[in-house]
Amino acid sequence: MTQTSDRGTAAGRRRAAAAAPDASGSFTHRQIVTILVGLMLGMFLAALDQTVVSTAIRTIADDLQGYDLQAWATTAFLITSTIATPLYGKLSDIYGRRPFYLFAIGVFIIGSLACTFADTMYQLAAFRALQGIGAGGLMSLALAIIGDIVPPRQRSKYQGYFMAVFGTSSVLGPVIGGFLAGQGTLLGITGWRWIFLINVPLGVLAYVVVMRVLHLPHQRREHRIDWPGALALITFLVPLLIVAEQGRTWGWSSGAALTCYLLGALGFGAFVLAERAYGDEALLPLRMFGNRTFTVGAVGSVVMGAGMFGGILLLPQYLQIVQGSSATVAGLQMIPLVAGIMAGAVSSGIAISRTGKYKVFPLVGVALMVVALLSMSAFVTADASIWTLVPFMVMLGLGLGFNFQPVVLAVQNSVSPREMGVATSSVTFFRQMGGTIGVAAFLSILFTRLPTDIGNAISDAARTDPAVGAAAGSFDIEAALSDTTAIAGAPASLLEPFRVGFSDSIDLVFLIAAGVVAIGFFVFLFLPQLPLSNKSGIQARQEAGPDAGTPGDPTLAAENSAGMAAPTSTPPPAQGADRRDTGSRAE
Repeated sequence: MTQTSDRGTAAGRRRAAAAAPDASGSFTHRQIVTILVGLMLGMFLAALDQTVVSTAIRTIADDLQGYDLQAWATTAFLITSTIATPLYGKLSDIYGRRPFYLFAIGVFIIGSLACTFADTMYQLAAFRALQGIGAGGLMSLALAIIGDIVPPRQRSKYQGYFMAVFGTSSVLGPVIGGFLAGQGTLLGITGWRWIFLINVPLGVLAYVVVMRVLHLPHQRREHRIDWPGALALITFLVPLLIVAEQGRTWGWSSGAALTCYLLGALGFGAFVLAERAYGDEALLPLRMFGNRTFTVGAVGSVVMGAGMFGGILLLPQYLQIVQGSSATVAGLQMIPLVAGIMAGAVSSGIAISRTGKYKVFPLVGVALMVVALLSMSAFVTADASIWTLVPFMVMLGLGLGFNFQPVVLAVQNSVSPREMGVATSSVTFFRQMGGTIGVAAFLSILFTRLPTDIGNAISDAARTDPAVGAAAGSFDIEAALSDTTAIAGAPASLLEPFRVGFSDSIDLVFLIAAGVVAIGFFVFLFLPQLPLSNKSGIQARQEAGPDAGTPGDPTLAAENSAGMAAPTSTPPPAQGADRRDTGSRAE
């Protein structure tokens, strides 16, 4: 008896160390947290990289003598990461999560190291594209892996940790980027190059942790790879992402922009034809749009991504231009927003795990975001104190925290467990597309309005202060907007009207962002409230058998027509009973 118990204890210790499930596919809380450490390291890298580079890009571009090419370093990363996201989801459904997550980390490390030694902006753009291939899998696969190991009823509680990482990185990014960009050299290496170099040891640590602890059971299925769909998706997305980033510079109706629109339309048509031809083996099976939860989640993610990223982008602009904060200080001033995100994510996760109800959180979250954006549009002026902005940032953060994970959870809960990866990556993909569209549209509106609003503010000030009128003749507004460092050298009498005009333009964009986000409320009204399964993705796949969820499976067809997966069709057992059942099988 003692020997048997010892063997069982030793096996349990080995299983805990390797973070592998028991025979029933169950993971302990300790095993889940162990896996989370590796996943959060990878997600931290991807989220940090999005903000740390944006702060330092002007310094980087000046050093590489390519200021007019700086946007390509961002565009290249965005293109490859967006395209790679659905590919990771589909391929990991077929071949397993672990190898592709390790591949994503490895590519990200190599791309970061290459960026460190870039000598021209063209080289940096190419290496950032390589980085983006890795980043595309870090976030979407992390969420899919959580779906594999944690039942939907408990999943939001753990996904809240990811939101904490995302929020922390959004604060640390500008702070770290501003600090490193401001250093001449560190240990003989140019300061800005450390922005990419610090990813290497963090990435290696994430790689080692994931390799040691992540061991998920997977049954490989024979499956055609939808390469025509992937090629068509590239043809569709690349021109649209390029014009979204460059359209403001080119002109939205220029020849280059029109060419991008045409290529994107052709690519979209080819993508739809390819997905229809490949059916259930498609990169993004079109029948999934017959699932109401998936469709609402996809449309809602586009809308929320547009409003969310557009709103978040403008806050640092206001803090730096109007309030006069440095990039580092502006990052610290964003802490109330991050605190709101973390509070919203954690509280919603705990509430969902206790009640099983998730639909209310996106609706409440959208309402909070709309109120916050409307309030910022009304009360955030050139003379407003930073403390005026704090409650609105907290409210906006709470709204974001209520939206992120419940939508992912709802989509994961509604699809076949064998399509967890493609469903999760699709939500990330649509949110990123919405964010790209939102950022492009809001920046276009901002820079279209700025010359007029600043000019009006200067004219108004000149009526009461002749010094303003005298100084305005030698002040080039367009030049100041192209290089904001010129503002510091402008006559002192012009600084106040410049800030007033800039604030007026941002207030208008906040108002438009509120209108865009409000659309999300009406979209999420159609989100079904399905029972949350008490089985993880691995458990559901094991119980369904090797053929469930494959093309032609009648059960899967019925699930998708009903808009829910089989594991959610029965009420979840009590948590205590579930633990007893798991324990008896393990014994």
